Amino acid sequence: MSVDRINRAVRNNAEWCEIVCALHGNSGTFVDAMWMNRGRVPRFYPNVQTLAREAPGQIKLIEELIRLRLPIGWAVKDSFASLNLAPLGFTLLFEAQWIFLAQEKVRSLASAAPRWETLRFENAVAQWESAWRDANGDTNTARIFLRELLDNPDVAIVAGYRDEHIVAGAIGNRSSGVVGWSNFFAVRGEDTRVCAAGSLAQISRNFPDTAIVGYEEGEMLRLAESLGFEALGPLRVWLFDGR
Repeated sequence: MSVDRINRAVRNNAEWCEIVCALHGNSGTFVDAMWMNRGRVPRFYPNVQTLAREAPGQIKLIEELIRLRLPIGWAVKDSFASLNLAPLGFTLLFEAQWIFLAQEKVRSLASAAPRWETLRFENAVAQWESAWRDANGDTNTARIFLRELLDNPDVAIVAGYRDEHIVAGAIGNRSSGVVGWSNFFAVRGEDTRVCAAGSLAQISRNFPDTAIVGYEEGEMLRLAESLGFEALGPLRVWLFDGR
């Protein structure tokens, strides 16, 4: 059922946000159909993610964060594209689609070159993050993905290697019968399709017989659909600019 699928995708993504923030020493809370973090979060991560299409108290809690005067640019992930946050001083950053890859379609994926591995050691995580930054044109060297992720049995960081160099990667996180697929990258654009399929196959080896979820937009959404993903419904990410 699509409602169950989108709810699982949303919850999985919020739990990933909580994992990352907790490792940086600033856990959030799940309250009133939202995940909420009242402090500083790593870049690219929201301070709020809604967990229901409409629930009492969502706007009130967002207004509470506004009063805390967090740094300009903090974000709300509107998981069901159901909130109008412009009157509160937010600008729409992007809109995307939640996606779902059924178990039988996961099993049909084949891993081709490059060579895929699941990371086990701290130095490999640092190398992986450096390649991830390069692929995304990110010049900020502040770490996001910490070694402690390797200690979590519900997280798998996978890497594609060519000549012992990391050229692609992704992260899988398991929750509630699904695995989230996030932070995918391929250093060379022409490798994107084969690397996306390879990363999904490697994540599936860590969490077999489990559906895969995530969200994508634009060309990556079209690529995901060509690999068998189903689009479930829209989400929006809003940035607070104080206007």
